[in-house]
Amino acid sequence: MKVLVVDDDGDLRAVLGFALRDAGYLVVEAGDAPAAAARAAEERPDLVVLDLNLPSADGLAVLPQLRGDGAQRRPVIVLSVRSAEEDVVKALDLGADDYLTKPFSPRTLLARVRAVLRRAGVERPEPLQVGDLRVDLERRVAFVGAREPVRLTPKELRLLQFLVARAGDTVPAERLLVHIWGGRGEADRQLLKQLVHRLRQKIEPDPQSPRYVLTDAGEGYRFEPGAAG
Repeated sequence: MKVLVVDDDGDLRAVLGFALRDAGYLVVEAGDAPAAAARAAEERPDLVVLDLNLPSADGLAVLPQLRGDGAQRRPVIVLSVRSAEEDVVKALDLGADDYLTKPFSPRTLLARVRAVLRRAGVERPEPLQVGDLRVDLERRVAFVGAREPVRLTPKELRLLQFLVARAGDTVPAERLLVHIWGGRGEADRQLLKQLVHRLRQKIEPDPQSPRYVLTDAGEGYRFEPGAAG
C-alpha cells in the first residue's frame, strides 16, 4: 500500500513519513504542487495526504488532479491549519475524503488513513508476490518456494517492499536509509549493509550468492525480478 505525502514542511513530512512507514506503508513525498503531480503519475499511490498551504499553488487547485477519476480514483486526506467551515466544505466538495486540521498526532493520521482505505475497500494489503517469493504483509512472513516460511522484522519488510516496488532498478543507499529509518540520523550505510545481510539470510537460497537482493557497488541495492521464478 503506497501513500503520497504532499507538504512543504520537510520536518513534518519526515515525521509523517516515518509513522506511515512504521505502520507498513510505502511512502513517497513531494514538497510542492508540480512535484506532487509528477510523483502521483510516476508512483501511482493508493492514497494521497495533501497539505493545502503549498508554496507554488493552493492544494485545492491540485486536489482533483491528485485524486484522479474513474478507475484511477484514489482517496485524498487533506491537511490544513485552516479550520473554517467554508474551507472544509470546499475541500470535501472538490473530492477530499477527509479533512484533518493541524496540529494533529501521527496516531490520528494513521487512524484516518485506515478509515479512508477501509471505506475505499482497499484497507487490507494484497500479498507481495514475485515469482516464487511471496510475502504476507500483515503477518510479516515470507515464503520462498517450498522452504519453511520465515518471519521478517519491520525494517526487513520495509527494505524488501521498497526494493520490490522498484524491481530491476538500483535504489541508492541514501534513499533506503530515509525510507527505513526515517532520515533522522539514526542509521548509516553500515547498518543498512547489516540489514541487507539479515534479509538475505532469510530469503536467499544461497545467501553467499544472492539472486534476489543484489548489491550495485558504490550505488545501492537492487531487487532482480528475473531471479524470482
